[in-house]
Amino acid sequence: MSTHRSIPLPENVDYKKQSEQVPGTKRPGQTAHYRNAIFGFHDLNTPGSLTTLTEIFETGLGLSRDLSLLGHRPLVSANPVKYADHYVWQTWAEVDVRRHNLGSAIHALFQDGTLGGGDLPTVGIWSQNRPGAYLLMHVRAVSQWQIVEWALNAYAKVGVSLYDTLGRDSVGKTPIINHAHITVVFATANHIADLVKLSPRIPHLKLIVSMDEIDPEVKKVLSTWAETLGVGIREMCELEAFGEAHPLDPIPAKSDQVASICYTSGTTNMPKGAILTHGLLAAATQSNLYGYAIPPDVRGVLLSYLPLAHIYERINGLCVIAMGGCIGFFTGDPLRLLEDAQILRPNFFPSVPRVLNRIYQAAMVAGSAPGLKGAIFRRALEAKLHRLRTTGENTHALWDRLVFRKIQALLGGNIKLLTSGSAPISAEVVDFLKIAFSCDVLEGTLVLTPISRRYGMTENGAVATRCMPGDSTSGGTVGPPQPVVEIKLVDVPTMHYTSEDKPFPRGELCCRGASCFVSYYKDEKNTKETVDDEGWLHTGDVAEVDAYGRFRIIDRVKNIMKLSQGEYVALEKIENTYSTNPLIGQIFVYGDSLQSYLVAVIVPDPIQFAALASRVVGRPVSPEDAESLRTLARDRDVVQALLAELTKEGEKSLKGFELVKRIHVSLDPFNVEDNTLTPTLKIRRKDAYNKYKAELDALYALGEPSAASLRASKL
Repeated sequence: MSTHRSIPLPENVDYKKQSEQVPGTKRPGQTAHYRNAIFGFHDLNTPGSLTTLTEIFETGLGLSRDLSLLGHRPLVSANPVKYADHYVWQTWAEVDVRRHNLGSAIHALFQDGTLGGGDLPTVGIWSQNRPGAYLLMHVRAVSQWQIVEWALNAYAKVGVSLYDTLGRDSVGKTPIINHAHITVVFATANHIADLVKLSPRIPHLKLIVSMDEIDPEVKKVLSTWAETLGVGIREMCELEAFGEAHPLDPIPAKSDQVASICYTSGTTNMPKGAILTHGLLAAATQSNLYGYAIPPDVRGVLLSYLPLAHIYERINGLCVIAMGGCIGFFTGDPLRLLEDAQILRPNFFPSVPRVLNRIYQAAMVAGSAPGLKGAIFRRALEAKLHRLRTTGENTHALWDRLVFRKIQALLGGNIKLLTSGSAPISAEVVDFLKIAFSCDVLEGTLVLTPISRRYGMTENGAVATRCMPGDSTSGGTVGPPQPVVEIKLVDVPTMHYTSEDKPFPRGELCCRGASCFVSYYKDEKNTKETVDDEGWLHTGDVAEVDAYGRFRIIDRVKNIMKLSQGEYVALEKIENTYSTNPLIGQIFVYGDSLQSYLVAVIVPDPIQFAALASRVVGRPVSPEDAESLRTLARDRDVVQALLAELTKEGEKSLKGFELVKRIHVSLDPFNVEDNTLTPTLKIRRKDAYNKYKAELDALYALGEPSAASLRASKL
């Protein structure tokens, strides 16, 4: 068995040639096909490539059999809540036994007809990627989500994630369980009663498996209730014990075998089930190992707190598994996340902008400190940023030791790779993180921005492009194609983007390769709208390719609307542009085709908003003082000051008609529970409009502000 650790960049990389065009592929209305010029083009037939999820696990097992794999901090006290100051681990060998035991039991239930009956052997998973031990002081409860999925992979079953963030009522409203013909759901104890309640509406459901141990009396009540509805309730430990007593041989996986149906959350309230095969997920993992920023001699240690139901976290985890690394889970409490990091000391920290922005903001406080301390920090920051932007180097022997090791200690002091996903993050913050942690920082966000560092989506396994480590001029780009995909740009005439544009070709970004899906599950209409007859995935994003072969996301084909003067605007692109400002927690941009300008609802970041409001009103405002913040959100001067900050941000890259002219400020966030956010935290536009219809209509009733008033607001 070959070993799969990170594959380093070749020596003497030519950063001026990161993509190459495939000869003979240029056609009218589109560019030639672009492939990675540094690592070349790879597929599942490339020698040494990973081809299935079981191969990924067994590769890691071969590297680290007796080493740690899954860890958690045990709960020491429930009242008050207290966790141990160390992690407790299961080894690779122990987890291997558990996946075979559980997989044997699941397979037996499908074999005897207790489960199944659909065209695919689907199994639902409804859980946060939680260690379980924050509810129970029970080591076997650790990382049930991962163990269930690995058991399914080994026994030819198809996992279907039921987003934990959907909320209890949403699961009943969505068609996922019925659409995928799910007969068994693995769920955490807090979801079992909800599933029983929903069972009359999901007639295929036959079995609910609790990932936690349940109090015997509670289990008796739930089981009696469920039996009247034709549903059984078992505990996961029971199935593992059965499988241990009745072992079955694993079923060898094939690359074209369906491993998962990943339902995209759907901004139109209708989820689409992307069919993800073993080969697709293996290719996505393999592709990320090329130029992986964790050095080959470092055993990957991942801190997991992002939802495993999302493709971003799943691919991150698979990369660590392929390297024989280990995964430590957070306690389940976001307020203890930094504490978890300091105890685990991870070297891989996939994160989200809200967390990384807080680290940046906290560090910037040091820069504003008076006297020598602040002066030293500012000097260190200036020196390291200059070095990064001129040479690409992000280390400095003096300043790292004197200044930045304190920031590095926030995440345990051992970080080698930071990634950001789920929302935009500013280039300023990315550069700061690079020099503060002396590591590579890649944006793996599925929400695209002009300053993305990496580009991907569920339908291509989160793999399309990525900036190359060491490329000091890559700012503003998403890098070249990753090794398993090829990319082309197709003309968008209605938006005046063409493959013949100068100085650089522009058009809708389309990708094709081993990491790209083929179809949505039982959804021919959406499949045909997304994948063409030649297998090209049409992303809906507009890009241009620069002289070095790097791509830049510049617009959106989707969510286009026309203003009354005839100008087309891409609402998502505008939202992403404004979202790079730290003041923005959430933003919903709205346009009425009978009006000549845009308006928006802004949910500000409380810390940044409090600082802005303090400057405007001339007195301190605490970010914890919710009542004062709500009052100030209605203050005309504060609102105008916030709009002025947004206008400065927008004028960096937006045209005049794309700028938001009036805003409503709210401290009531868009959320999954009120259906204004999808589970992957994208705005559901229709529901967001309905929530704020009165406020948006009132903004338009005020009329378009004059150019003079806009200038005055910026003074």
